[in-house]
Amino acid sequence: MEPKIIELPKIHDLRGNLSFFESPSQLPFKIKRTYWIYDVPGGEIRGSHAFKEQQEFIIALSGSFDIVLHDGFKEIKYSLNRSYYGLFIPKRYWRRLENFSTNALALIVSDKNFDENDYVRNFEEFKILRNV
Repeated sequence: MEPKIIELPKIHDLRGNLSFFESPSQLPFKIKRTYWIYDVPGGEIRGSHAFKEQQEFIIALSGSFDIVLHDGFKEIKYSLNRSYYGLFIPKRYWRRLENFSTNALALIVSDKNFDENDYVRNFEEFKILRNV
């Protein structure tokens, strides 16, 4: 599987818009865990790791930030700044979240419960995992 931007439904209403996602109709996995990142100080980077098995879907619920993915050969940057777009990240992609705007709120849903053993925190080990 490849990373991809998923456009979510946007229900327009004069009282305020509504968006949602459902699993598995919009996400390619069953949701096991949800967490969020917020109050990131200016210039800080989150992530800088990969997962052996975990897949994620990340949305900028508020504000904006960039997600830089690496497949072992090349980097690609995704800028998230709309709450009706999210980025699907398959397993075995190195990721880093950066360039957080003031009051940015990143919502992350994944297909696995937290497991420290699933993390790859060394880029050279990651390249071995990817057979690079």
